[in-house]
Amino acid sequence: MSDESKELRYVDIGINLGDPVFQGEYHGTQKHESDFNDVLQRGLDAGCRKFMVTGSDLQESKHAVEISKAHPGVCYATVGVHPCSAKQFDEYPGGPSALISALRNLAKESVASGQTVAFGEIGLDYDRLFLTPKDQQLKYFEAQLGLAVELQLPLFLHSRAASEDFERLLGAKLPQLPKKGLVHSFTGTLEEMRRMVEMGLDVGVNGCSMKTEENVEVVREIPLAHLQIETDGPWCEMRPSHASAKFLKGAPPLPKAVKKEKWSKGMMVKGRNEPATIPHVAYAIAKIKDIPVEDVCEAAWRNSIKMFGLGESLE
Repeated sequence: MSDESKELRYVDIGINLGDPVFQGEYHGTQKHESDFNDVLQRGLDAGCRKFMVTGSDLQESKHAVEISKAHPGVCYATVGVHPCSAKQFDEYPGGPSALISALRNLAKESVASGQTVAFGEIGLDYDRLFLTPKDQQLKYFEAQLGLAVELQLPLFLHSRAASEDFERLLGAKLPQLPKKGLVHSFTGTLEEMRRMVEMGLDVGVNGCSMKTEENVEVVREIPLAHLQIETDGPWCEMRPSHASAKFLKGAPPLPKAVKKEKWSKGMMVKGRNEPATIPHVAYAIAKIKDIPVEDVCEAAWRNSIKMFGLGESLE
């Protein structure tokens, strides 16, 4: 890795470090020993100084807070229930109000002790209505937005094939949220992106955000003042078949990756994305925008610190 790339600093604003694959467990089967600490270290070695661990339901939000407690100043948590898990509100013992109450308590306590920096991952996902139907998604997105306003936390948002409802519900609450929020893993249209930015939101870019030529055109137009970067590991890896591949010339090499069955210590796992790949996201964005990678990294860093704090101040 060149000296230049060592100086670049990153925030991985969306990383699912609670996923069992980082403990060596895939689909319920143990394939190799836990390499969680190696994954974290490889991320740090690649210049990733802060990791925002995504909470996707109450249990995973608790897990994210625990990870953040174990790695203070490096890992931070989001607390919330993902739209695909929103049916959990109706299944929770004591009903929806009991789950809202549990989320409130977890968020309040973990904000006070310095772990939680955002409310999410919340939003709408109409691509996967088989996981949670539309009516439940809408109801509990609105309920969680109300909780975020009460807690005054910036939002960590998810929107898939639902822009009209997403913008309507969000638009009603954003005036009460001075720190606004971020639409993570953005794959929407150019018009959708522009509307997000007009609402004051930032846009999170990862491998999934640069799969197609249309995605690339959207990324080219994201204003630097509203850009943040992420891996969304273990998902959203950048692949040779993606439109982004041609923009990776000059990016630092990644650690060697092998199939999970052949894993040995120090290796990445094929098909399992991790924070060490975040430089590739930044380099691809820089090439797409035809600007220096330093400009991309500095803008994204400043935007993340401004929105989420992460124990840093902007000099």
